[in-house]
Amino acid sequence: MMVWAQIVEVPEDINHLFDWPAVLPWGINRVVLLTFLATILTFLFLYIPFRKPRIVPTKFQAMVESLVEMVRNTIGKEVIGSESAKYEWLLIPMFFWLFFLNIFEITPFINFPVTSRMAIPAFLAMFVWVVFIFVGIKKQGLKYFINTLVPPGVPAPLLILIIPIEFISVFLIRPISLAVRLFANMIAGHMMLTVFFLTTSAYFVLGPKLIAFPVPFAFAVVITAFEVFVSVLQAFIFTLLTAVYIESSLHAEH
Repeated sequence: MMVWAQIVEVPEDINHLFDWPAVLPWGINRVVLLTFLATILTFLFLYIPFRKPRIVPTKFQAMVESLVEMVRNTIGKEVIGSESAKYEWLLIPMFFWLFFLNIFEITPFINFPVTSRMAIPAFLAMFVWVVFIFVGIKKQGLKYFINTLVPPGVPAPLLILIIPIEFISVFLIRPISLAVRLFANMIAGHMMLTVFFLTTSAYFVLGPKLIAFPVPFAFAVVITAFEVFVSVLQAFIFTLLTAVYIESSLHAEH
């Protein structure tokens, strides 16, 4: 029962928006439970429609197929090109997994975007970092680092400046920007929704000024709709940038 409460519990104060105690061994708390739930939903979302695909697809199968094709074509083929099929194992599940982690923000009785905890975006960013470096080394060998850090045609004296800049931008800024972009957008939306819904609740409970009640509620509704868009957009951008980094590792020559 305590485990279920960690998923659907309504926080008593603002500290509980970010501080969730462990309810199972090994430090398993609300964030971990929701991560497991997103993983299960991603698996079912991709497995059920394609387990026994129909010639005339159901609405659900057609919807999932269109989303998968969107990731495959818009992100994979458009960015990586002819070799994109090799990386669909990463790009397609990543998009849906991030979407579910994000959409929990506006899911009734959950209302908590898992990606607003920095550990999740940081882990994903580090995983992407390992992948694109591995791809670069596998494709080009150790020349990958030379091709990445030493642009052709640059005068030798300038390499003293260019090499550190390239190293910082490619191997340090990329994972940091990936993690911070996702984290910052989701935590900002989480805080805005909290503020407006708490304000609405305060006016509703106290009820001294009924005219003021609809204003924060209207903002809360608008921001909720906007956060649906943000949840999809941030999953798309993270997956798109992953594809961009993989493509740059496949063709690191400037």
